[in-house]
Amino acid sequence: MKKLIVFVMALTTLFGGIAQPKKIDTKHSDIKQKVKEYAEFKLTSDLVKTLSDNERELVRTFIEIGQVMDDIYWDEYFGNENRAKLREIKDPALRAFAEIHYGAWDRLDSERPFLPGYKERPAGCNFYPVDMTKKEFDELKDPLKESQYSVIRRDAKGKLYVLPYHKAYAKELEHVDMLLEKAIGLAENEGLKKYLEARREAFRTDDYFESDMIWMDMKDSRLDFVVGPIENYDDGINGLKCSHEAFVLIKDEKWSSDLSKFAALLPEMQKLLPCEDKYKKEVPGTDCDINVYDVVYYAGDCNAGSKTIAINLPNDERVQLKKGSRRLQLKNAMQAKFDNIMVPIAKLMVSEKQVDKVTFNAFFGNTCYHEVAHGLGIKNTITGRGPCRQALGSLYSAWEEAKADVCGLFLTEQLIEKGYITNSTIEENYVTFIAGILRSVRFGATEAHGVANIMCYNFFKEHGAFSRDKEGKYLINVENARKAAREWASLIIKIEGDGDMKAAKAYSDKNGKISPELQKDLDAIRDANIPRDIIYNQGAEVLGL
Repeated sequence: MKKLIVFVMALTTLFGGIAQPKKIDTKHSDIKQKVKEYAEFKLTSDLVKTLSDNERELVRTFIEIGQVMDDIYWDEYFGNENRAKLREIKDPALRAFAEIHYGAWDRLDSERPFLPGYKERPAGCNFYPVDMTKKEFDELKDPLKESQYSVIRRDAKGKLYVLPYHKAYAKELEHVDMLLEKAIGLAENEGLKKYLEARREAFRTDDYFESDMIWMDMKDSRLDFVVGPIENYDDGINGLKCSHEAFVLIKDEKWSSDLSKFAALLPEMQKLLPCEDKYKKEVPGTDCDINVYDVVYYAGDCNAGSKTIAINLPNDERVQLKKGSRRLQLKNAMQAKFDNIMVPIAKLMVSEKQVDKVTFNAFFGNTCYHEVAHGLGIKNTITGRGPCRQALGSLYSAWEEAKADVCGLFLTEQLIEKGYITNSTIEENYVTFIAGILRSVRFGATEAHGVANIMCYNFFKEHGAFSRDKEGKYLINVENARKAAREWASLIIKIEGDGDMKAAKAYSDKNGKISPELQKDLDAIRDANIPRDIIYNQGAEVLGL
């Protein structure tokens, strides 16, 4: 999924605490301009009007739970003590920018510190003590230290110990338990009720497998609630610890119906992947769905910095191999980004000969099949190195996002050729994809999606996928881009399938950097005052609840 932070540079300073400070520019005018780089969007949906009284009350309850997830995430990423200090900031723009990023580091500018007194972001956020050494971690005997759902702390004598989430956040989760009890009583859809009951138990035990399996079967509920510790982008030490978040969703049944037929095609899509057969022997589950939602509330990890516009879950490979995954397309959030960011970038950067090829349908399709592609390829290495996620460690997220990008593009092309997709053309999808890279690389070189897009940009450039017209704007060579997509997909799947961390690091170190030429384009986009991302005006009151 989502946006979010992978501390690739932490590989050189694993477990090493906080690096030396950089110069921080906190001039009021500079920070005020940075806040303006986020277009405010009223997060609502016409679908709210179609909800029953019970469903409306459920949405209110889900939002309350989301607010608790938000509080937990603040502590995981920034620490509650640091959060409390934000109240002392007198500059409203500086305080607003800190709230956008849930801390002191600009997620869309290589995590540069912008608050006075803060150095570079600790590689392990607040999941680990910032002064923990690798030796200390290795010598810690508790097997829960490598759990996705635990934090590492020091006792009064300075000795490391492990706290599972249900103990570390016992007070907050007690409130969640009470709210989930209320939600279970309100839920009329049996699938939703069963999922909420299982999720309630998962919060108590830190075992999310059963609730993930039940969520996979929740096919016909108009409401959905993605909640809990889910993504591990923030853990730059081990790539393990999951951050808390929540999405409150209402299904768009008309758009969902149009996409539902694609779930059965996943095994065929797997066979089409442009890689050696040995890397595509795993058969993805077809008991999954591809549905369209309006999102009406974000909380925690998914609300920090760049906003997620699609979801592919669960992340648990055991669930994916048994049942596949669910792909949730957030249509109103996509439309907000397309209108406020993609269209202005296209007008500025894409040749007049092709600017009309940047379309919402292509943007929607590329995003949709990015999520589909997360479930394809290979989950376990063919070299005996275990799951790909484990073998590539903290590099995995960036490579997995790169795989989803290019394989999603390839699959969209195949579905257009086979007549399954009729509302966009191959040219529109490739032109929109490359314009979209210019949007995504602005996330920075320490964010998984940003690193993935920088590597993709450099690969496509090297293979002649685009050139410049006489005005210096991008002109996409569709045939070269199609060839590049195949070669790039093959390379990524090989690295994942081999679990080759050495090759992955060498490649990303060389090709995961913004070139001077690309930086010039990004500067032009910035100077044109095109938003980097969006922020939401959201909540029960905004929804009229």
